[in-house]
Amino acid sequence: MKILLWILLLIPVLSNAQEMSQDWFSKNYSKQEIYIPMRDGVKLFTSVYIPNDTTGQHPILITRTPYSCSPYGEKAFRSLPSSYFKEYYKENYIIVTQDVRGRWMSEGSFTDIRPFIANKKSKTETDEASDTYDTVDWLIKNIKGNNGKVGITGTSYPGFYATMGALSSHPAIKAVSPQAPVTDWFMGDDFHHNGAFMLLDAFSFFYSFGQPRPVPTMVGTKGFNYPTRDSYNFYLQTGTLSNLAKLMGKDHAFWNGIYNHPNYDAWWKSRNPTNFAQNISSHIATLVVGGLFDSEDYYGALNTYKSIEAKAHNNNNLVIGPWYHGQWNSGEGSQLGNIQFGSNTSMWYGLNIEVPFFNYYLKGKGSIDSIAKATVFFSGENKWHHLAQWPPIGVQPKALFLLGNGKLSFTQLKETSSFTEYTSDPAKPVPFIEKAGFGKTNEYMTDDQRFAARRPDVLVFQTDTLAQNLILAGPIIADLKVAISSTDADFVVKLIDVFPDKAEPLQAGEQAPDYLMDGYQMLVRGDVMRGKYRNSFEHPKPFIPGRPTEVKFTMNDVAHTFKKGHRIMIQIQSSWFPLVDRNPQIFTDIYHAKESDFQKESIRIYLNESKVILPIISINHDAE
Repeated sequence: MKILLWILLLIPVLSNAQEMSQDWFSKNYSKQEIYIPMRDGVKLFTSVYIPNDTTGQHPILITRTPYSCSPYGEKAFRSLPSSYFKEYYKENYIIVTQDVRGRWMSEGSFTDIRPFIANKKSKTETDEASDTYDTVDWLIKNIKGNNGKVGITGTSYPGFYATMGALSSHPAIKAVSPQAPVTDWFMGDDFHHNGAFMLLDAFSFFYSFGQPRPVPTMVGTKGFNYPTRDSYNFYLQTGTLSNLAKLMGKDHAFWNGIYNHPNYDAWWKSRNPTNFAQNISSHIATLVVGGLFDSEDYYGALNTYKSIEAKAHNNNNLVIGPWYHGQWNSGEGSQLGNIQFGSNTSMWYGLNIEVPFFNYYLKGKGSIDSIAKATVFFSGENKWHHLAQWPPIGVQPKALFLLGNGKLSFTQLKETSSFTEYTSDPAKPVPFIEKAGFGKTNEYMTDDQRFAARRPDVLVFQTDTLAQNLILAGPIIADLKVAISSTDADFVVKLIDVFPDKAEPLQAGEQAPDYLMDGYQMLVRGDVMRGKYRNSFEHPKPFIPGRPTEVKFTMNDVAHTFKKGHRIMIQIQSSWFPLVDRNPQIFTDIYHAKESDFQKESIRIYLNESKVILPIISINHDAE
């Protein structure tokens, strides 16, 4: 009944949005293109869409981006979005997009994830926070009809600039929404996870994005001309990261920086905006948004929210939906690959959370009381929960032990542990998807893992059939006791929901389904730990061959219900290619490793001592 009522209430809103054509946009808005001066004299190219309505004053909503505020030209209007973002035009927001310093049509030099300067001493000391401050200050003083209130939003890299906008603490900024924000490119966002290099994303992104841009331009740079559409073969045949550096060329500043800073040093830490969250003023409300199945910047969303919560003293809210990277503002969010979520979660989020958030803080419209501290969608049961905090109150970490014969149990055995082992061969790494293909798929985050379970270099453990629902809410901790035959190894741990195998034969004339969901092994969470960083990301340490050693690391939060009749599975492997670069399996600087450094390795996992710690909770009492 609730779902039917929600659909009936939504129909008029959707009908209204559908009436907003491109022609409506150009008739009801005008566009200005402006070079806004920064404190050091550099001018940033800015597109401003201004409502023609002069009966009142309107708020300003800014997105700062390295990806271009095209189309360029005051007569060239952007395409009216098909998502909930149309609502901002209906509400007569002044919509601003800006090319950040050194990108596209803006002046100056570009620096990737430019460090925040907390105590600026002169006008020549600038960062993205100061550029935001200067932009906001100019807009409220020069754009007619604004109400003096500014919001900032952005997804992915623009999410980083949104966080930097919050750090600027301009008094006119009232609400900021960092969405899947780039946060820490060494620990968990985009290009490294726990020190392991996320090869597939990094090379494809930086080859085009990192090309030098000497002067302002409206023309983008070309991507790499791949000789094959099979990414697995391309990266395997290309070989070492040194070989990739030759393809990249010498002029890519950040790529060179990655190679020159293989460990978590001050260069990396200065580029993490969450280290400075205490600088966010109390007058700025924040709405942090992330996707459960965002392979790029889910880490950023979680840690931005948690850092603001711990260090700032403002109104701070979190939304986690069942989305791939940016799906909430570019798609329906009703499914991901073979996994269905049962509703248009993206539109629901936009109309019920994001638009009301900005309307309240920038227009004084509506109430903020309807938005929970944390609004989280739980996959498995396909239901939104409205929570007083994240992780929720009452989470009980519980260890799930790896036992013999591929068993998983919440009960540790009394006898001394034995071990199981596999051989990891860098010449034949475990693929991250079943099919040959080009680039990374969004769907791999929920893909069927049966293809991996069939490999001899992947260990598989699973529980008995669950007698009741099991709800997880929070981070997963992998705590392995291992012994390896060499001095370094990667450890990939995957948490999997195994669907029931109904084993029902097809009836006469019945067609087989497009994909067999019986026995489906849904990836719920997976991540990699580069073993040499097990004790310190700043100071890597080799393994002693054959010595039992603990490898313990935290994976990103889950919000998932394992339903009655399903099983929990854990898979462990030492490669995930070409998503993650290959570890040579000796202790070395991998960015400069030689072909001869790569070697096979025997890896033991000690049973009954190795475990995965799950955040188990019953949340029916505070959920809708």
